[in-house]
Amino acid sequence: MANPGFGKRNAPDQAPPTGDDFAHLPKREAAIAAYIDRLPEGAAMDAKTLAKVLPDYGQLACRTALGRLKDAGHVFYRQAAATTERGVRWVTRTFFSRTARSGEWWKRFERGESPAEGAPEAEPEPVPAAAPRASRAYRALASLGRTDPRLTLSAAECALLEPLAAEWLSRHTTTEQLVAAVTAGLPSAIHSPAGLVRKRLETKMPPLPLRPVPAYNDRSAPPSYVSTGGQACICCSNVDIATAMGDGECAKCAQVPPDLPETFLSEDPWGDERDSWSALPSEEVTRRVDVLRAAAGIARKART
Repeated sequence: MANPGFGKRNAPDQAPPTGDDFAHLPKREAAIAAYIDRLPEGAAMDAKTLAKVLPDYGQLACRTALGRLKDAGHVFYRQAAATTERGVRWVTRTFFSRTARSGEWWKRFERGESPAEGAPEAEPEPVPAAAPRASRAYRALASLGRTDPRLTLSAAECALLEPLAAEWLSRHTTTEQLVAAVTAGLPSAIHSPAGLVRKRLETKMPPLPLRPVPAYNDRSAPPSYVSTGGQACICCSNVDIATAMGDGECAKCAQVPPDLPETFLSEDPWGDERDSWSALPSEEVTRRVDVLRAAAGIARKART
């Protein structure tokens, strides 16, 4: 219960309770209104107290719901002068009506007039739905006026340019980069802010990403690396990664015979001396091989 003299006050001439008294309200407002309707006269019905006894809703949600119940004609606040030990001070009286009342009805009630019983009541005003959250592109366009007042756009202009700004942000561009690109180097006179913004969004559009990368705010995606390798050709040292190089030659070198001097062309290295070498004793063959090794600068292998 609230302090004496405060808390819930029932409005007069309410209709009998039914199961559909708050069917026209959203779910949260209907639940809170049904709870307040069951409270006795003088019970506390402020947002802080409601948040303590209603576990599904916090203090901010209860305060918002009370405001919407006021707009719908179920809650009414009236300032009244109260005499206390310290003198006269203004306090707020809270009235609740199960039956939705029109604004004119509450005005007559505030003036102390007794509304005629059975008088036709205006339809309760619908509770305004929460506005949808603006997109990043819309908020970026709306912030241009804070950077430079000459680029202040209307709501209709922001909605018209929103697809272009969204395309910017889809190309891994931050909001700060978009604003900087649009507001940098502005002319001295701007006659059409929306036209200038459109022109810059179109002409300064960043390129498409070359390959898929994680989103700018996706810190959980691991970095990806691409590595390539190939085998170098033994003839030209080029890397041919598109063709299997059999014996170490690329496709080009494998088809073209090497440019070798005639001395090293394929022929019988023994010539006419094959028979004479075959008739030599092993010691003479060894001696001649040693001479050839010495001429070529090749050390003789030690025998074991």
